[in-house]
Amino acid sequence: MTQLDFQTILPLTILTVWACVLLLVDLFIPKDRKGFTAFLSALGLAVTIAYTIMQIGKENTGYNNMVVVDGFSTFINLLLLVSGLFGIALAYGYIKRMGLERGEYYILMLFSIIGMMLMAQAADLIIVFLALELLSIPLYVLAAFARPNLQSEEAGVKYFLLGAFSTGFVVYGTALVYGATGTTSLSGIFAAASNGTPSLLLTIGAAMLLVGFGFKVAAVPFHMWTPDVYQGSPSAVTAFMSSGAKIAGFAALLRVFATAFPSISADITNILWVLAALTMIVGNVTAISQTNIKRMLAYSSIAHAGYILMAFVPYGNKEVMSVSIAAGLFYLVSYAVTNFGAWSVVIALEKAEGKGLEISDFAGLAKKYPALAVAMTIFMLSFVGLPPTLGLVGKFYLFRAVIAGGFTGLALIGVVTSLVSAYYYLRVIVNMYMREGDPTVERETWLDFTIVMTAIVTVALSFVPQWLFLMASTAVLKLF
Repeated sequence: MTQLDFQTILPLTILTVWACVLLLVDLFIPKDRKGFTAFLSALGLAVTIAYTIMQIGKENTGYNNMVVVDGFSTFINLLLLVSGLFGIALAYGYIKRMGLERGEYYILMLFSIIGMMLMAQAADLIIVFLALELLSIPLYVLAAFARPNLQSEEAGVKYFLLGAFSTGFVVYGTALVYGATGTTSLSGIFAAASNGTPSLLLTIGAAMLLVGFGFKVAAVPFHMWTPDVYQGSPSAVTAFMSSGAKIAGFAALLRVFATAFPSISADITNILWVLAALTMIVGNVTAISQTNIKRMLAYSSIAHAGYILMAFVPYGNKEVMSVSIAAGLFYLVSYAVTNFGAWSVVIALEKAEGKGLEISDFAGLAKKYPALAVAMTIFMLSFVGLPPTLGLVGKFYLFRAVIAGGFTGLALIGVVTSLVSAYYYLRVIVNMYMREGDPTVERETWLDFTIVMTAIVTVALSFVPQWLFLMASTAVLKLF
């Protein structure tokens, strides 16, 4: 291992060593003081953030071009690390209240984040597979963390079985791509495919990789696991999973298809168009009938995966693609912030044994806890894409990029499905302000902090979004 190799994975190394040491340290922390493990986990993420910031502007590869550091990986890694801090903040009081306080919760989260970060830096399909397994296995365990709760155990088993099945597509797709090109390096695949007419074997391999990534981001028709897993998992796990896994999945999708498969863009574009349209339609329409807030947010997550997939559709147009992908990264940030905020409010209302999770349980919230109702209103409006929220700006950038790429019909589907989504998002607001009820809320310092911070960011960034979009544009500049 050279010094350059070491520098390439330095943040990953720091967090990995930290998580391994913490795994041992946690053995000596008393059961009634597992909050100290949470503090140490957050400290590890903070240290890793500091070293990741030091990589801004640096570009290099390591381990025979299998791992890369560039603007894209740094942008995604910072987003993942901040998401990890939010995940710890949501879990700190929640797992105490639900009787789930065990130190391995935070350590499993750290290992999953390591896999997500490696996914963003992967420049070889073998590393993509390893990263996919590293991020997924801890999430399988976390989904079933509320054992012996049957719903949680069921969520863990379903996630594991379907996750293993989808990983099989990634492995087989990698084998086919290797058979067609003789390499698993993304740059090597691009070079081999560009030297002649793309083979059918390469196209089938790319399609199988798309299936595997489609599962991870919950795109239709690979979404069937999402509602049950989101509902059965502990809410703090679901909040982290719905943001972190989606960010990592889209990072891999972008890196692999932008770097390795431009030669088959004509075949992939039509597939991505259909996937994006189906995901937006199915996610939003199915969410209308949900009465459980966790299932509603699960279908909402599916719908937003469709919006982000729109950014990949102008695949063969290099001039539009960079702007389109930058819009997708911007929307990922918007979705992550809004999503953590909405789940924070859900966790505040949740009681033991899954009570407090019906949309009707939000009735009377505005009268009894007006500040909490205002925050939830901001998050719901941002999901719809209404002012003054970051969601509006994110959808504006997305729709503008898709129209510039010549896909006006897809943008129209996005607008119509956004109008459909207004029904079930505004239903939460109607319950809070126009229905009588007597909700009780758990007040926790870090939970309240997360709600306040995400609400402020969701509104404030909508007035000055240019710098964030510029960061996203710079991050994707060298990918094409």
